[in-house]
Amino acid sequence: MKIISYNVNGIRAAINKGFIDWLKAANPDVICLQEIKAMEEQLDLSLFEDAGYKYNYWYSAQKKGYSGVAILSKTEPNHIEYGTGIESMDFEGRNIRADFNGVSVMSLYLPSGTNDARLNHKLEYMDLFQEYINNLKKEIPNLVICGDYNICHEEIDIHNPKMKGVSGFLPVEREWIGSFIESGFIDSFRFIHPDLQQYSWWSYRANSRANNKGWRLDYAMVSQPLQENIKRAVILSDAVHSDHCPILVEIENK
Repeated sequence: MKIISYNVNGIRAAINKGFIDWLKAANPDVICLQEIKAMEEQLDLSLFEDAGYKYNYWYSAQKKGYSGVAILSKTEPNHIEYGTGIESMDFEGRNIRADFNGVSVMSLYLPSGTNDARLNHKLEYMDLFQEYINNLKKEIPNLVICGDYNICHEEIDIHNPKMKGVSGFLPVEREWIGSFIESGFIDSFRFIHPDLQQYSWWSYRANSRANNKGWRLDYAMVSQPLQENIKRAVILSDAVHSDHCPILVEIENK
């Protein structure tokens, strides 16, 4: 199973930049999208169906033009779970999960901590999400949680490790993602590439992408029972429909 995760920073804007042709060429079995910034009724779903993704599921934020996640699949999932059932998380449309035979795939969009109020919301969300996943794993042990975590884990994941006072690289955030991994997950990219310094997000400011002054904020976290099934994990930095680029993981689904 080839799974791609992509924060598109607005699916309609990405489509205008050639997203559909790219999707056809990339040809994943499942693609997880974050920050779609659209309601399902605002989209021409035939574009995705014609690209081979007859099964597409959208979970938008209540606020128009904000947040939202989606999963597109070539094969029909056994079940789709919209949200987590936690009100403080779900109104912003940050979690959707598709259950297939042998593996469940989640698209996750963790909040950013752009100011004190949002940082507090992010930290609360992180704790609630950890608890939610701890319980979910008892029911569904084979999980792939893809998405924009809005956190760099280690110094190798950021172009300037001195930025310890900036949300996304705060000690409390890094500690959380470390403990999340320790709770039973594998950072698939780092598992395959222990020493490779690559990024998945660049600021639009100061020509950051051209200068490769980036952050690795996007992860495909694979639950430990699937460790031996991880065959490939790459960052697809040539895709330029967003300030993020897609990430890919291949799981042998036995």
